[in-house]
Amino acid sequence: MNRSLLTLLVIVVVVLGFIVKGSVFTVHQAQQALVVQFGDPRRVISEPGLNFKIPLIQDVVYFDKRILGLDAQPEEVLTSDQRRLVVDSFVRYRITNPLLFYQTVRNEFGLRGRLAPSVANALRGAFGKLDAVSIISGDRPSAMQQVFRSLQENAQRLGIEVVDVRVKRADFPDAISQAIFRRMQTERQREANEQRATGFELAERIRAEAERQRTVLLAEARRKSEILRGEGDAERTRIFAEAASRDPQFYDFYRSLQAYSKALQQSDTTMVLSPDSDFFRYFENPAGTPRRSPAQR
Repeated sequence: MNRSLLTLLVIVVVVLGFIVKGSVFTVHQAQQALVVQFGDPRRVISEPGLNFKIPLIQDVVYFDKRILGLDAQPEEVLTSDQRRLVVDSFVRYRITNPLLFYQTVRNEFGLRGRLAPSVANALRGAFGKLDAVSIISGDRPSAMQQVFRSLQENAQRLGIEVVDVRVKRADFPDAISQAIFRRMQTERQREANEQRATGFELAERIRAEAERQRTVLLAEARRKSEILRGEGDAERTRIFAEAASRDPQFYDFYRSLQAYSKALQQSDTTMVLSPDSDFFRYFENPAGTPRRSPAQR
Protein backbone atom coordinates (compact mmCIF):
# COMPACT_ATOMS: atom_id res chain seq x y z
CA MET A 1 0.00 0.00 0.00
CA ASN A 2 2.77 2.41 0.89
CA ARG A 3 4.60 1.50 -2.33
CA SER A 4 1.51 2.24 -4.45
CA LEU A 5 1.05 5.57 -2.69
CA LEU A 6 4.68 6.45 -3.33
CA THR A 7 4.38 5.58 -7.01
CA LEU A 8 1.26 7.70 -7.32
CA LEU A 9 2.99 10.58 -5.59
CA VAL A 10 5.93 10.35 -8.01
CA ILE A 11 3.57 10.36 -10.99
CA VAL A 12 1.75 13.42 -9.63
CA VAL A 13 5.06 15.25 -9.09
CA VAL A 14 6.22 14.43 -12.62
CA VAL A 15 2.93 15.61 -14.12
CA LEU A 16 3.07 18.81 -12.08
CA GLY A 17 6.65 19.33 -13.24
CA PHE A 18 5.63 19.01 -16.89
CA ILE A 19 2.70 21.36 -16.29
CA VAL A 20 4.91 23.95 -14.61
CA LYS A 21 7.55 23.64 -17.32
CA GLY A 22 4.92 24.04 -20.04
CA SER A 23 3.36 27.06 -18.38
CA VAL A 24 6.54 29.09 -17.76
CA PHE A 25 8.64 30.80 -20.42
CA THR A 26 11.22 33.57 -20.53
CA VAL A 27 11.63 36.44 -22.95
CA HIS A 28 15.17 37.58 -23.71
CA GLN A 29 15.96 41.29 -23.79
CA ALA A 30 16.68 41.08 -27.55
CA GLN A 31 13.33 39.35 -28.18
CA GLN A 32 9.62 40.00 -28.10
CA ALA A 33 7.02 37.25 -27.81
CA LEU A 34 3.51 36.58 -29.03
CA VAL A 35 1.31 34.16 -27.12
CA VAL A 36 -1.04 32.24 -29.41
CA GLN A 37 -3.83 29.86 -28.52
CA PHE A 38 -4.51 27.28 -31.20
CA GLY A 39 -2.94 29.70 -33.71
CA ASP A 40 -5.01 32.62 -32.51
CA PRO A 41 -2.92 35.54 -31.08
CA ARG A 42 -3.70 36.38 -27.47
CA ARG A 43 -1.13 38.85 -26.17
CA VAL A 44 2.18 40.48 -27.00
CA ILE A 45 5.06 40.53 -24.54
CA SER A 46 7.71 43.17 -25.25
CA GLU A 47 9.46 43.33 -21.88
CA PRO A 48 12.10 40.75 -20.96
CA GLY A 49 11.51 38.45 -18.00
CA LEU A 50 9.58 35.42 -16.74
CA ASN A 51 6.03 34.88 -18.05
CA PHE A 52 3.25 32.31 -17.89
CA LYS A 53 0.93 30.61 -20.37
CA ILE A 54 -1.61 27.83 -20.37
CA PRO A 55 0.25 24.59 -21.03
CA LEU A 56 -0.78 22.41 -23.96
CA ILE A 57 -3.21 25.08 -25.10
CA GLN A 58 -1.13 28.16 -25.64
CA ASP A 59 2.19 28.48 -27.46
CA VAL A 60 4.81 31.22 -27.76
CA VAL A 61 6.22 32.69 -30.97
CA TYR A 62 9.42 34.73 -30.59
CA PHE A 63 10.46 37.69 -32.75
CA ASP A 64 13.78 39.47 -32.78
CA LYS A 65 13.93 43.09 -31.60
CA ARG A 66 17.23 43.74 -33.34
CA ILE A 67 17.75 45.09 -36.83
CA LEU A 68 17.37 42.34 -39.41
CA GLY A 69 18.49 42.17 -43.00
CA LEU A 70 16.90 41.14 -46.25
CA ASP A 71 19.10 40.64 -49.32
CA ALA A 72 16.86 41.19 -52.31
CA GLN A 73 17.35 39.31 -55.53
CA PRO A 74 19.12 41.30 -58.29
CA GLU A 75 16.51 43.08 -60.37
CA GLU A 76 16.76 44.32 -63.95
CA VAL A 77 15.58 47.92 -64.32
CA LEU A 78 15.13 50.13 -67.38
CA THR A 79 16.71 53.59 -67.05
CA SER A 80 15.52 56.86 -68.55
CA ASP A 81 17.97 56.49 -71.45
CA GLN A 82 16.58 53.03 -72.24
CA ARG A 83 19.51 51.13 -70.77
CA ARG A 84 19.05 47.91 -68.86
CA LEU A 85 20.81 47.65 -65.51
CA VAL A 86 20.99 44.86 -62.94
CA VAL A 87 20.57 46.35 -59.45
CA ASP A 88 21.51 44.32 -56.37
CA SER A 89 20.16 45.80 -53.13
CA PHE A 90 19.54 45.00 -49.47
CA VAL A 91 17.09 46.22 -46.81
CA ARG A 92 17.56 46.62 -43.07
CA TYR A 93 14.36 46.47 -41.02
CA ARG A 94 13.04 46.03 -37.46
CA ILE A 95 9.87 44.26 -36.30
CA THR A 96 7.81 46.91 -34.50
CA ASN A 97 4.39 45.24 -34.35
CA PRO A 98 4.73 41.49 -33.67
CA LEU A 99 0.97 40.94 -33.81
CA LEU A 100 0.56 42.57 -37.22
CA PHE A 101 3.74 40.88 -38.44
CA TYR A 102 2.39 37.48 -37.37
CA GLN A 103 -1.02 38.11 -38.91
CA THR A 104 0.35 39.27 -42.29
CA VAL A 105 3.52 37.28 -42.99
CA ARG A 106 3.87 34.87 -40.02
CA ASN A 107 7.69 34.74 -40.18
CA GLU A 108 10.77 36.09 -41.96
CA PHE A 109 10.36 33.67 -44.86
CA GLY A 110 6.85 35.00 -45.47
CA LEU A 111 8.16 38.55 -45.20
CA ARG A 112 10.65 37.91 -48.01
CA GLY A 113 7.81 36.92 -50.31
CA ARG A 114 5.92 40.14 -49.50
CA LEU A 115 8.78 42.64 -49.23
CA ALA A 116 10.97 41.54 -52.17
CA PRO A 117 8.37 42.54 -54.84
CA SER A 118 7.97 45.91 -53.12
CA VAL A 119 11.73 46.46 -53.27
CA ALA A 120 11.79 45.57 -56.97
CA ASN A 121 8.88 47.89 -57.80
CA ALA A 122 10.39 50.76 -55.80
CA LEU A 123 13.74 50.36 -57.56
CA ARG A 124 12.12 50.29 -61.00
CA GLY A 125 10.03 53.36 -60.23
CA ALA A 126 12.92 55.40 -58.82
CA PHE A 127 15.75 54.35 -61.14
CA GLY A 128 13.53 54.62 -64.21
CA LYS A 129 13.82 58.39 -63.85
CA LEU A 130 17.66 58.37 -63.93
CA ASP A 131 20.10 57.61 -66.70
CA ALA A 132 22.55 54.71 -66.53
CA VAL A 133 25.60 56.89 -65.90
CA SER A 134 24.05 58.52 -62.82
CA ILE A 135 23.05 55.16 -61.36
CA ILE A 136 26.37 53.45 -61.93
CA SER A 137 28.43 56.43 -60.74
CA GLY A 138 26.54 56.54 -57.43
CA ASP A 139 24.77 59.86 -58.07
CA ARG A 140 21.43 58.55 -56.83
CA PRO A 141 20.62 59.93 -53.32
CA SER A 142 17.22 61.35 -54.36
CA ALA A 143 16.28 58.04 -55.98
CA MET A 144 17.28 56.09 -52.86
CA GLN A 145 15.17 58.44 -50.72
CA GLN A 146 12.21 57.71 -52.97
CA VAL A 147 12.81 53.97 -52.64
CA PHE A 148 13.08 54.32 -48.85
CA ARG A 149 9.79 56.23 -48.56
CA SER A 150 8.00 53.75 -50.79
CA LEU A 151 9.20 50.79 -48.74
CA GLN A 152 8.40 52.55 -45.48
CA GLU A 153 4.76 52.91 -46.50
CA ASN A 154 4.50 49.23 -47.44
CA ALA A 155 6.42 48.13 -44.35
CA GLN A 156 3.93 49.69 -41.92
CA ARG A 157 1.24 47.38 -43.23
CA LEU A 158 3.49 44.40 -42.45
CA GLY A 159 4.32 45.37 -38.87
CA ILE A 160 7.94 46.34 -39.58
CA GLU A 161 9.98 49.52 -39.84
CA VAL A 162 12.47 49.93 -42.69
CA VAL A 163 15.71 51.29 -41.21
CA ASP A 164 17.81 51.51 -44.35
CA VAL A 165 17.91 50.44 -47.98
CA ARG A 166 21.12 50.39 -50.01
CA VAL A 167 22.34 49.34 -53.44
CA LYS A 168 25.25 46.90 -53.31
CA ARG A 169 25.90 46.83 -57.02
CA ALA A 170 24.46 48.41 -60.15
CA ASP A 171 25.85 47.24 -63.45
CA PHE A 172 24.90 46.25 -66.96
CA PRO A 173 23.74 42.67 -67.66
CA ASP A 174 26.47 40.15 -68.36
CA ALA A 175 26.00 40.19 -72.14
CA ILE A 176 26.12 43.98 -72.29
CA SER A 177 28.98 44.11 -69.80
CA GLN A 178 31.00 41.73 -71.93
CA ALA A 179 30.34 43.83 -75.04
CA ILE A 180 31.33 47.01 -73.19
CA PHE A 181 34.40 45.28 -71.83
CA ARG A 182 35.44 44.14 -75.30
CA ARG A 183 34.91 47.64 -76.67
CA MET A 184 36.95 49.14 -73.84
CA GLN A 185 39.62 46.49 -74.36
CA THR A 186 39.76 47.31 -78.08
CA GLU A 187 40.02 51.01 -77.31
CA ARG A 188 42.77 50.45 -74.76
CA GLN A 189 44.57 48.19 -77.24
CA ARG A 190 44.34 50.89 -79.91
CA GLU A 191 45.73 53.48 -77.52
CA ALA A 192 48.49 51.10 -76.50
CA ASN A 193 49.40 50.50 -80.15
CA GLU A 194 49.48 54.25 -80.78
CA GLN A 195 51.66 54.81 -77.74
CA ARG A 196 53.89 51.93 -78.75
CA ALA A 197 54.22 53.29 -82.32
CA THR A 198 54.99 56.77 -81.00
CA GLY A 199 57.56 55.35 -78.64
CA PHE A 200 59.12 53.28 -81.42
CA GLU A 201 59.31 56.35 -83.68
CA LEU A 202 60.87 58.40 -80.88
CA ALA A 203 63.32 55.60 -80.15
CA GLU A 204 64.34 55.41 -83.80
CA ARG A 205 64.79 59.19 -83.90
CA ILE A 206 66.90 59.13 -80.74
CA ARG A 207 68.88 56.14 -82.03
CA ALA A 208 69.52 57.87 -85.38
CA GLU A 209 70.62 61.05 -83.63
CA ALA A 210 72.90 59.08 -81.33
CA GLU A 211 74.36 57.22 -84.32
CA ARG A 212 74.96 60.52 -86.12
CA GLN A 213 76.66 62.00 -83.08
CA ARG A 214 78.73 58.82 -82.72
CA THR A 215 79.84 59.05 -86.35
CA VAL A 216 80.72 62.72 -85.91
CA LEU A 217 82.64 62.04 -82.72
CA LEU A 218 84.50 59.11 -84.26
CA ALA A 219 85.38 61.15 -87.35
CA GLU A 220 86.55 64.05 -85.21
CA ALA A 221 88.55 61.70 -83.00
CA ARG A 222 90.04 59.99 -86.04
CA ARG A 223 90.97 63.36 -87.54
CA LYS A 224 92.62 64.49 -84.32
CA SER A 225 94.41 61.13 -83.97
CA GLU A 226 95.73 61.36 -87.53
CA ILE A 227 96.94 64.88 -86.84
CA LEU A 228 98.63 63.77 -83.64
CA ARG A 229 100.08 60.70 -85.36
CA GLY A 230 101.43 62.87 -88.18
CA GLU A 231 102.91 65.30 -85.71
CA GLY A 232 104.45 62.38 -83.81
CA ASP A 233 105.89 60.85 -86.97
CA ALA A 234 107.30 64.21 -87.96
CA GLU A 235 108.80 64.66 -84.52
CA ARG A 236 110.25 61.15 -84.64
CA THR A 237 111.73 61.76 -88.09
CA ARG A 238 113.20 65.03 -86.91
CA ILE A 239 114.73 63.39 -83.86
CA PHE A 240 116.14 60.54 -85.95
CA ALA A 241 117.48 62.97 -88.52
CA GLU A 242 119.07 65.08 -85.82
CA ALA A 243 120.60 62.01 -84.19
CA ALA A 244 121.88 60.71 -87.52
CA SER A 245 123.46 64.03 -88.34
CA ARG A 246 125.32 64.04 -85.05
CA ASP A 247 126.75 60.50 -85.39
CA PRO A 248 126.28 58.97 -88.84
CA GLN A 249 128.24 55.82 -87.93
CA PHE A 250 126.00 55.04 -84.95
CA TYR A 251 122.91 55.61 -87.07
CA ASP A 252 124.35 53.27 -89.70
CA PHE A 253 125.02 50.67 -86.95
CA TYR A 254 121.47 51.06 -85.53
CA ARG A 255 119.90 50.61 -88.95
CA SER A 256 122.00 47.52 -89.58
CA LEU A 257 120.81 45.98 -86.31
CA GLN A 258 117.22 46.62 -87.31
CA ALA A 259 117.90 44.93 -90.63
CA TYR A 260 119.46 41.91 -88.85
CA SER A 261 116.44 41.69 -86.51
CA LYS A 262 113.92 41.67 -89.35
CA ALA A 263 115.91 39.40 -91.67
CA LEU A 264 116.98 36.79 -89.11
CA GLN A 265 113.89 36.63 -86.86
CA GLN A 266 112.58 33.33 -88.38
CA SER A 267 114.41 30.10 -87.44
CA ASP A 268 113.91 28.67 -90.93
CA THR A 269 115.17 31.76 -92.74
CA THR A 270 117.70 31.02 -95.46
CA MET A 271 119.78 33.83 -96.97
CA VAL A 272 122.27 33.42 -99.84
CA LEU A 273 124.80 36.26 -99.64
CA SER A 274 128.49 36.66 -100.28
CA PRO A 275 130.57 36.43 -97.09
CA ASP A 276 132.27 39.67 -97.91
CA SER A 277 128.94 41.41 -98.48
CA ASP A 278 128.57 44.81 -96.92
CA PHE A 279 125.49 43.46 -95.08
CA PHE A 280 127.75 41.49 -92.70
CA ARG A 281 130.37 44.09 -92.11
CA TYR A 282 129.41 44.54 -88.41
CA PHE A 283 129.85 40.81 -87.73
CA GLU A 284 133.61 40.86 -88.47
CA ASN A 285 134.28 44.53 -87.97
CA PRO A 286 132.34 46.08 -85.08
CA ALA A 287 133.71 49.48 -86.02
CA GLY A 288 131.86 49.17 -89.30
CA THR A 289 134.63 50.49 -91.50
CA PRO A 290 134.09 49.64 -95.16
CA ARG A 291 135.96 46.60 -96.42
CA ARG A 292 138.76 47.08 -98.87
CA SER A 293 138.78 45.21 -102.09
CA PRO A 294 141.68 42.86 -102.96
CA ALA A 295 143.05 45.43 -105.36
CA GLN A 296 143.11 48.01 -102.54
CA ARG A 297 144.88 45.62 -100.25
